[in-house]
Amino acid sequence: MEMTLVLNSSYEPLRVVHWKKAITLLCQGKVEVLEFHNQDIHGVSVTFQLPSVLRLLKMVKLKSQHRSVKFSRINIFTRDRYTCQYCCKRHRTESLTFDHVLPIAKGGKKTWENIVTACWRCNNKKSGRTPDEAGMLLKKKPVKPRWTPSLTLMLGLRKTPKTWRDYLYWHVELDVDD
Repeated sequence: MEMTLVLNSSYEPLRVVHWKKAITLLCQGKVEVLEFHNQDIHGVSVTFQLPSVLRLLKMVKLKSQHRSVKFSRINIFTRDRYTCQYCCKRHRTESLTFDHVLPIAKGGKKTWENIVTACWRCNNKKSGRTPDEAGMLLKKKPVKPRWTPSLTLMLGLRKTPKTWRDYLYWHVELDVDD
């Protein structure tokens, strides 16, 4: 189902939400709809045109912790550019997992500095050993990313709806397919 881009009252992109959350925000009177998808949602006694872009009516101040990159599987893959950090081959998401450089059994933690992207083959080969013990070289030392969530939003969406394009801060030339 469709997702909805939520903007701050200043038109700064904040997040992408599921259409159900978008309808809830709309019914609560917290947002205005700027763009719609070409799809309707039907309830028992009401029909909504599915919102594509919402703007909050009140400004939301973001704390610095909200501007840091969330520790998640997809953000690990993004940091490592969907590339196995052992065989250096780029893979689709389904072919990737994450690996603890220092295994948990040996005191390794679940942190940005100890987790890397690995393909299933390399992860199985390394198993519960360190890269040195497994005779494998690590492509680069893992670090906490410094990019911002708005950049994450732009890079993380491959097929962005056309209705979002005017509201995102694009730093690349858009393909013209009209």
